[in-house]
Amino acid sequence: MSAVQPIPPNSTIAKKSLSESLQAYLDRRSLIMLFLGFVAGIPILLIFSSLSLWLREAGIDRSVVTMFSWAALGYAFKFIWAPLIDAVPLPILTKLLGRRRSWILVSQIMIIAAICIMASVNPANEGSLVLMAVGAVLLGFSSATQDIVIDAYRIELAPPSLQAVLSAMYVTGYRIGMIVAGAGALYLADYFGSTESFYSYEAWRNTYWIMAAVMGIGVITTLVIHEPIRQQVVVERKTSEYTRLVLVFAISVIGFVLVFANAGLVLPETESVFAGFLIEVVRMVSSLAAALIIGYSLVKANLVEQEFAKTTWIEPIADFFRRYGKKALLLLALIGLYRISDIVAGVISNVFYQDMAFTKVDIANAVKLVGVVMAIAGGFLGGLLAQKMRIMRAMMVGAVLACVTNLLFILLTYHPGSLPYMYLAVILDNLAAGLASAVFIAFLSALTSIRFTAVQYSIFSSLMTLLPKVVGGYSGTIVDSTSYPFFFMFTFLIGIPILALIYYVDKYIVIGDNDDIYGDGSDDSNSGSNKGVELTKANPNLTNTNEPPRASE
Repeated sequence: MSAVQPIPPNSTIAKKSLSESLQAYLDRRSLIMLFLGFVAGIPILLIFSSLSLWLREAGIDRSVVTMFSWAALGYAFKFIWAPLIDAVPLPILTKLLGRRRSWILVSQIMIIAAICIMASVNPANEGSLVLMAVGAVLLGFSSATQDIVIDAYRIELAPPSLQAVLSAMYVTGYRIGMIVAGAGALYLADYFGSTESFYSYEAWRNTYWIMAAVMGIGVITTLVIHEPIRQQVVVERKTSEYTRLVLVFAISVIGFVLVFANAGLVLPETESVFAGFLIEVVRMVSSLAAALIIGYSLVKANLVEQEFAKTTWIEPIADFFRRYGKKALLLLALIGLYRISDIVAGVISNVFYQDMAFTKVDIANAVKLVGVVMAIAGGFLGGLLAQKMRIMRAMMVGAVLACVTNLLFILLTYHPGSLPYMYLAVILDNLAAGLASAVFIAFLSALTSIRFTAVQYSIFSSLMTLLPKVVGGYSGTIVDSTSYPFFFMFTFLIGIPILALIYYVDKYIVIGDNDDIYGDGSDDSNSGSNKGVELTKANPNLTNTNEPPRASE
């Protein structure tokens, strides 16, 4: 059975009642995802907003502060090492905990180590930003690794019918984690004595130490939950084969780093925002190409068995294109662009609030507390929508809200320091973001083959963040060159084409087992039937495959 479920012609999909939809939130698996979502939400703000405020208080330029968001590009490139997580067992730990839990535990230990490294650095000291960047990059890599395994764990834990609920609970836990790492970090830094007028390194150091201790909740959660039952067959290999596979990956990464570092010495410098962006794109693409060439050459040189390398890195991608054919490109475009509007706007949000004359406590109260609560409410609403309507219709609602609410920040620029306008923008923006996140996670889960859970989902989620985070890294430069109203209008406009992508995906591809292409009983039967025939022919995935089933109810 494939990730997109076959639907018998002229059958009507059963619709859940409201009470049944709400009852699913009390399922034990939903509670597991609540806790795992919590620990997944801790690291991200320690790279983004909380770190940006720390650096600003330490006197770091705004353009440098926003560039630190690139430390989270590990989220965008996690698909590169996701195959290793699917393929390579960890010595001792895999036998004790299982493949998924062992990798979650190791990634959490690495996250704690990275936070401690960042806590040991005072960015106000000359030359200290390099070590801070190392800690931030390690934190991004470790937390992205944790996300890879948690996503795979979630998809293997329950059937597609429960994925919308698990997604909503994951988003809820994630947002609670963001409250702790966002508002909690700001409250702690303020409590320990660091303010905009009086910077205290010790206050931020103590704050990050506490955040490292909070990650201990994740370690405990990992040790008490159960390993999901793996339906797919895992071929055990010799330790030497795993070692050579990891070695190929490590050498390729070293090649990427060397090319990326030295490309900056060769490529021209420019003060133009657009030209600078294009130069960085060339730099990134060149580095990736070098890494791919190195990896391919090592495989051809038989450093690792070619069949093993192909199964690890190529087969998951080939499976996706076999199932969707040419329409896979349409899906990839939608995945890569769906969240661009709100992610790009979010990179500079805390700096924006500071420039609008709001205090750190104002930001903590509005953005990190009330805003996150509204995002949680949006996540629950998104989970209900994904159960009650076709997933693509819910995606359309989320996309419209995500880009339209960015216009509220333009309104705020005309009322700087006004808390009512700030709360209006924050509440509606976060409600829209929470809803869009929940339905989008359910959408990505429906696309994922159970045979390649970690790899395919990490590819999808990496594409989701790659372009938005690259563009977001230039958000400070764009604002410096133009204005905040221009920037937020730009984030609104780039969200418009996504609506057309959703329309075409909805028209030609069936996504998920609640996508009622034959009508819900209220639509015209003839039109529903015609659409069903068209989609059945267009989507090769509406046939039985040899793919193992997902977890059952």
